[in-house]
Amino acid sequence: MIKANKVFLEEPELVIALKQQKKIGAEALYSMYSASLMGIIQRVITDNEIAEDVLQEGLVKIWNSIQQYDASKGRLFTWMVNVVRNLSIDKVRSKDYRNHSKNQDLENHVNSIDIQHNSEYKPELMGVKDLLQKLKPEQKIIVDMIYFQGYTHVEVAEELAMPLGTVKTRLRMGIIELRKYFK
Repeated sequence: MIKANKVFLEEPELVIALKQQKKIGAEALYSMYSASLMGIIQRVITDNEIAEDVLQEGLVKIWNSIQQYDASKGRLFTWMVNVVRNLSIDKVRSKDYRNHSKNQDLENHVNSIDIQHNSEYKPELMGVKDLLQKLKPEQKIIVDMIYFQGYTHVEVAEELAMPLGTVKTRLRMGIIELRKYFK
C-alpha cells in the first residue's frame, strides 16, 4: 500500500520483501522505520551529521543481515533497534568519533572566547595568515580554506577529494602546530 509517496507493509510482508531483496522492501523499511531508528541513534550520538551516517549504515546492515532475523525471537523493530543501537555505541567508542569530538570542542572553545571578549576575528592583523606559511602544505591548504575562505569541513573534503576524517585530522594538526607560536 502506498500513501503520499510512503510505502507501508505489514511486518511479515516486509520481512519477506527484505529477505528477497525487493526494492519495495527497502522503500518500506525507510518509510516505516527511518524516523524511529534515527531517534534511537540520536539518544547515543548528538551530532546530527554523524547520526545520519549511522542511520545509513544501519539501514544497509539491516538490508544485508536480514537473514539473521528470527521472528520467533521477537519483533522486527526490536531487532532493528538493536542493530542501530549497537552501531551507535560502536561509533561513539571509535577513534574517529573521539577525534571528531576533539575538533568540535576546539572550534566551540575558540568561538566562546571570541564571544566572551567581544573580539573581532581579523587574522591578518594578528599575523596568523603569515604563520600559515610555516605549516605543512597539506595542513596549510585546509586551514586556509576553512578559516580564511569560509569552507565547511565537508566542502573541503569534497573540493580536495579526500575523506572527511583526513580533513579534520589535518586541520587539528595544523591548529596544534599554530598554537606553538602563541605560547
